[in-house]
Amino acid sequence: MSPSLPRFQAVKAASERAVRTYPRPLDREGRPVSVRELFGANVFGIEQMRQHLPGDVFRRFERTIAEGTRLDSDLAASIAAVVHDWCQARGVTHFCHWFQPMTGSTAEKHDAFLTFDDERPISKLSGGQLIQSEPDASSFPSGGMRSTFEARGYTAWDSTSPMFIMERESGATLCIPSVFVSYTGPALDKKAPLLRSMRAISEQAAALCHDLGEDNVKRVIVTAGPEQEYFLVDRALVALRPDLVIAGRSVLGASAPKGQMLEDHYFGAIPSRVQAFMHELEHELYKVGVPAKTRHNEVAPCQFEIAVLYREANVAADHNQLVMELLRRVAERHGFACLLHEKPFAGVNGSGKHINWSMQTDAGDNLLEPTRNPAKNPRFLAFLASTVLGVYRNADLLRASIASHGNDFRLGANEAPPAIISVFLGAQLTALCEAILAGQDTEDAERGVIELGVGGLPDLAKDSTDRNRTSPFAFTGNKFEFRACGSQMSVSWPTTCVNAAVADGIRTFRAMLAAHGGDLRAALREALAISAPIRFEGNNYSDAWVEEAARRGLPNLRKAPEALDVLRTQRVEALMADLGVLTPDELHSRYHIAVERYVHGVDIEVDLIREMVDQAVMPAALGQLDELSRTMAAAKAAGLSDDPWAELGDAHFVQQVKELRSARAAVDAAWHAVEALPEATDRARACVEAVLPAVERLRAASDALEPKIADSRWPLPRYRELLFQSW
Repeated sequence: MSPSLPRFQAVKAASERAVRTYPRPLDREGRPVSVRELFGANVFGIEQMRQHLPGDVFRRFERTIAEGTRLDSDLAASIAAVVHDWCQARGVTHFCHWFQPMTGSTAEKHDAFLTFDDERPISKLSGGQLIQSEPDASSFPSGGMRSTFEARGYTAWDSTSPMFIMERESGATLCIPSVFVSYTGPALDKKAPLLRSMRAISEQAAALCHDLGEDNVKRVIVTAGPEQEYFLVDRALVALRPDLVIAGRSVLGASAPKGQMLEDHYFGAIPSRVQAFMHELEHELYKVGVPAKTRHNEVAPCQFEIAVLYREANVAADHNQLVMELLRRVAERHGFACLLHEKPFAGVNGSGKHINWSMQTDAGDNLLEPTRNPAKNPRFLAFLASTVLGVYRNADLLRASIASHGNDFRLGANEAPPAIISVFLGAQLTALCEAILAGQDTEDAERGVIELGVGGLPDLAKDSTDRNRTSPFAFTGNKFEFRACGSQMSVSWPTTCVNAAVADGIRTFRAMLAAHGGDLRAALREALAISAPIRFEGNNYSDAWVEEAARRGLPNLRKAPEALDVLRTQRVEALMADLGVLTPDELHSRYHIAVERYVHGVDIEVDLIREMVDQAVMPAALGQLDELSRTMAAAKAAGLSDDPWAELGDAHFVQQVKELRSARAAVDAAWHAVEALPEATDRARACVEAVLPAVERLRAASDALEPKIADSRWPLPRYRELLFQSW
């Protein structure tokens, strides 16, 4: 490799980069601050309110949250004054309403606490400023609900999610979690529908508890705990890859000699640079109240995972946005680029986001907790059957909720659940369901023990069910794990759709229960019989399951555009409207935004691969061809061979270069045909049918040439460097 190549310099910089020493916070005695002291240090949540607010004000606020009533202006003013003083003591100068527009990321407009009293500058946060703000709505996606010249929109404080201070190198800002709505009222964000879906679950689940004789349940809370997968690659290497910089994934690149085939990275010793990054990341998360719990190496080289403890679903959604933001920001401090795309590198596993989902009563009882005797737990059986029924009735909606261009690369690729939604319950619960269906007595299996047979080692308590990592919606002890969500997605929309599906399942189960005169066994039999096709205990990756799922009548929506079409059906429109989650206009807007984002995603990658082939691959290939031609002529002149190409072992190199040029032209033709289509829906379908196959052909041609081009001539960091020289 030529030392003058920027690629060589980037590899050298990556290999020589030192481990960053994170300055741990110290207390007054100079000792490291404990996690207990650090956690929530920059959060103004319920405990901080209890501590700082006057008793009567705090009790009014608690009643407002518990009863779901409106927050009055006097109460808001009292809270705002205390929050302002708390911020001032921490040197905070600005505040913002922190919200989740339909871009999938977060947004914030900073306002200073500065105001004037008789021309004297003072610092103040009013109740009105706490409750409401007015960002410009015209520049955010609205899916046609607003014209671009109609600019007004409002953010409103989500008082159920704690405020927090976000520290930057240049200062600190108070972030007020909020919803974002249009001047005319419709939701323009991902948070408002999530909160509405949580209300729908609460209403239906509390009513089912009452049907079962548990009148003390007033409210049911949806809980979620997202797991986040990501890649870390040295920034110097990423800077030389336009595809990684712009799209977050490599649109071309030949596989490295080693990938993940040795299975030695998963749960391996965490590299020092990465562990230093993780340590600082966790401290930053703890300060803003995110309960980071687990960290480990994932399957692919330079892939990792962080998991947080569960929280109320809207708080969990806020926490996951903070996780993604801080992953990127802290990675920069350590000389990394954090890649959150679902498929940054071909040939190795991509990244997902597993949403651990459950429900609990206002008394803290988990409604999906089987207890020691699930067969004799009518509440658990009712909610289990309702959840499975809801997933069966709305499997296509759940598939649509995780549809994106990026996730299409990952789903079903022996690393993630397929596009077919199914439910895994495990051997014990499956046997229990089958016994109920057969009208037989239900017996609970005793919890097993694994005897290790070695002195000094303990016997292991065996869980009642194994895990099925191929299942999109798997029961995992006392919750379901929705494993199909993409790693760069906001969890708000998938969680909203799970909530809507389960609320529909509970509502339908309640109707069955009423029709059977309150006979729970009869209602369970009906619900389990109807939903039986969705239950599958086997390997979701297998071709046999695709065939079996078709026989069962389960939808197999392979690509995002056909999955997103579900959002235009009358059934889904009626479901969302009846539950009060989304109006028809709000639902249609989300369809149009998702389709446009799909087309834009393909458009960006088409431009990238054309640019990289024209500016990097083709010049390198032609340079290599020129050198080979000179070598061939010299060999022939020396009489070494009548067929120098054969001697050189590159008889097909010219044909490969021709294939690259032909594939490059085919991409142009396919994309020009797409640009001529007037509707985004038609453009999305054409992307699937014509553009993406042409892009894959161009990539294949480039990747076939790459190993044959001299290292001193190839300008782009190779996979072996990206995946193995980042620490």
